[in-house]
Amino acid sequence: MERLNKHLLSRRTMLRAAGVAIGLPLLDAMLPRGLRADEKAEALAPRRMVLIARPLGMHPAFFFPEKPGKDYEASRYLKIMEPLRGEFTVMSGMSHLGYPTVHGTDIALFTGVSPAGQHWNNDFRNSVSLDHFVAERVGILTRVPSLVVGTGPAVSCNHKGIGNPREQRATELFKDLFVDGTAAEVAREVRRMQDGHSILDDVRDQLKTLNDRVGPEDRDRIDSYTTSIREAEQRLQQYQKWAGKPKPKVDYKPQEYDPTLIVDVERQWYDLARLALQTDTTRTIVISHNEGRAKIGSEVLDHHGASHHSQDEKKIEQLASIEEAEMKVLADFLQSLKSITEGEKNLLDKTMVLSASNLSNASAHRTDNLPVIIAGGGLKHQGHMAFDRKNNKELSNLYVRMLQQLNIDVPQFGCSTGALADL
Repeated sequence: MERLNKHLLSRRTMLRAAGVAIGLPLLDAMLPRGLRADEKAEALAPRRMVLIARPLGMHPAFFFPEKPGKDYEASRYLKIMEPLRGEFTVMSGMSHLGYPTVHGTDIALFTGVSPAGQHWNNDFRNSVSLDHFVAERVGILTRVPSLVVGTGPAVSCNHKGIGNPREQRATELFKDLFVDGTAAEVAREVRRMQDGHSILDDVRDQLKTLNDRVGPEDRDRIDSYTTSIREAEQRLQQYQKWAGKPKPKVDYKPQEYDPTLIVDVERQWYDLARLALQTDTTRTIVISHNEGRAKIGSEVLDHHGASHHSQDEKKIEQLASIEEAEMKVLADFLQSLKSITEGEKNLLDKTMVLSASNLSNASAHRTDNLPVIIAGGGLKHQGHMAFDRKNNKELSNLYVRMLQQLNIDVPQFGCSTGALADL
């Protein structure tokens, strides 16, 4: 009979200080004492997550299969993913319920914030995004708590709904992650971080004084900024801890691409994400893709113009060419993770990769029946999970299931009504 740990910690144990609650990573003390060594090693092994935001959806007729289950017939786009069948699940009939048919819902893609009382074009009140929520719990274990990259919408938010800073240049990200500075540069960076602490101390003191002179609504706004300041302090502490440690060395050279050529840029973001995961530099990544142009053969096509096709067959074919190219670089990314061995498994087995959009049919700005693919991560993949395309399943239910897979035990996230079962 398994001997229980009398001092067993709950997986919901939180550290609380200065108004911030930080969850702990999975610890030995959270596991039963009788757990076998191999099961314990598996439970404590790093688990990772990549979130990919697409601004213009996927053409539904070419994306979704008709038949549910594992033996679905691959759609035009999913034929590109056929070598990975069994490694991913495509979902239909999912959305954030109650969101309006506007572009502006992109900022809530990974938060699932309640739509009640929202003004989508101004004074929008967002909530914490999935990546930030996860990074608070596992980010202390790596050099970089989380990577937020890309030139698309600001889809990563802190607990006050304020957008997190993101790196928009792949060459700069590569330098930050993998290129060591000289001794003088490292010393200068440490001094800069110490100066940053001093600046934040000054700003916090000024805000405290200001807080006593304003009304309740302004105090709420100031509280949002003080939350950002506390998080900036935490990031500085994290960076300072790692400043003197050598960065991992990788055999890769980033290229300077035209930032408007979306497929080339996407491929490079995926390359850098793979390297960051492989070196355990971070375990949480969010990539926000942008709309732009795509070079398909000798043609350069306009993504936004093609997505707003108004049923023009020529534009739909242009859109299909672009989206097939995007699916190809996503498939290559997943294959690259699968090719990297980690213990008895591979990196894809240990990494959940979610690709989604706030739009389904961009031509009509539809926000229901979103194109959702989740791959890897040790999930029980179901092929095509088909929900009601008119009365959709809440997308945040998937987020709760993903948190559970990361050993983060929470009952609710965003507007979830429970955890998505059978995955």
